[in-house]
Amino acid sequence: MNYYSTNGNAPIANLHKAVVKGLAEDRGLYMPEQIKKLPKAFIDNIQDMRFQDIAYNVASAFFGEDVDLDALQDIVYDTLSFDCPVVKVKDTIFSLELFHGPTLAFKDVGARFMARLLQYFIRQEGQHEQVNVLVATSGDTGSAVANGFLGVEGIHVYVLYPKGKVSPIQECQFTTLGKNITAIEVDGVFDDCQALVKSAFMDEALNQHMKLTSANSINVARFLPQAFYYFNAYARMKAQDKADQLVMCVPSGNFGNICAALFGHAMGLPIKRFIAANNANDVFYNYLQTGKYEPKASVQTLANAMDVGDPSNFARIYDLYGKSHERISSLISGATYSDEQIKEAMRQCYKDTNYILDPHGACGYQALVDGLQEGEVGVFCETAHPAKFKEKVDDILGIDVEIPDRLAAFMKGEKQSVPMTKDFKDFKAYLMKQ
Repeated sequence: MNYYSTNGNAPIANLHKAVVKGLAEDRGLYMPEQIKKLPKAFIDNIQDMRFQDIAYNVASAFFGEDVDLDALQDIVYDTLSFDCPVVKVKDTIFSLELFHGPTLAFKDVGARFMARLLQYFIRQEGQHEQVNVLVATSGDTGSAVANGFLGVEGIHVYVLYPKGKVSPIQECQFTTLGKNITAIEVDGVFDDCQALVKSAFMDEALNQHMKLTSANSINVARFLPQAFYYFNAYARMKAQDKADQLVMCVPSGNFGNICAALFGHAMGLPIKRFIAANNANDVFYNYLQTGKYEPKASVQTLANAMDVGDPSNFARIYDLYGKSHERISSLISGATYSDEQIKEAMRQCYKDTNYILDPHGACGYQALVDGLQEGEVGVFCETAHPAKFKEKVDDILGIDVEIPDRLAAFMKGEKQSVPMTKDFKDFKAYLMKQ
């Protein structure tokens, strides 16, 4: 499978280059030249399959031409050592719990899959040069990538995060690891971190000095595996005879997760429609209303992992639907919620159902409450365990959320981070010394 740039001014790349480079030479995002339809028999019988087997079939359609199938199966099965259940919350609303991986967040699958795939290519090449992974995070990406790549030979990870704008538990998940993980604390917002990463890829001197790639959802190996979730959700709902008019609602920040869902839809996954749930960072919501995409500075909110003012993966969605606002808005609707509305959604859901939402999942839940139509069944992504936002959840709900042992272990470590300005020349100077 070959990959082209969304900006249309970069050479065609194979999967190896797309994964190792991360970003195309013209600063565009890589897109597969074709999206293969999955066999009808696969969709017809999906309810009888295990998550790992479903994921392997989907991965084969994405990557089977470029990765040995036995190796690909090993990568998928190693990545998915856990399940992601669909839980009934109320009436026609279900939660797809994506927080059963190592860092209790939905990004665990993409991060681990990419780590294993990158390691596969390194071994295939027999290369000895260290690969340096740059990743910007507004919350959960950093912990998922850091833990997915922890101890992987031949790879060093630099996690860039906005100072004071991630939860204490999120922060400790990538600042306490050491080994081949370096945390860089940027005096700015997530968009500044993302700009530093993109600028690094475009800097000739830096790329001559060190081999760089990204593990943000701009990388095809990070975002595509997230499609596994949606096939699994459909299978679990189909097993309950509730999949005929299925609506998927995705809390969205950088839009990698919903982008993967849309790729799944293009492969034949019979989801009726999608809802992108935003916090106050409503650039995509406004695009759906007006047809104009107008990025703006991100604002800090209760749902911090979604604090993105210029979502990278909008370029992929725009390209996927032929740059047609009509096609995009006919399949995807939007919702946007203030911090007060998020708090109220959390309180009301807990009061009505005893289900504990994190602030991000609350956006997805409320969007279904507000937007489901007659006869539809909705599944929202509960993207992270509420204990990752314990201070906020406890305060809003007046409870004491239990911290899982895996999270508690991270909190015992000592913070190790490198302070950094948002000026690229300072970041470049630091990397040139490594």
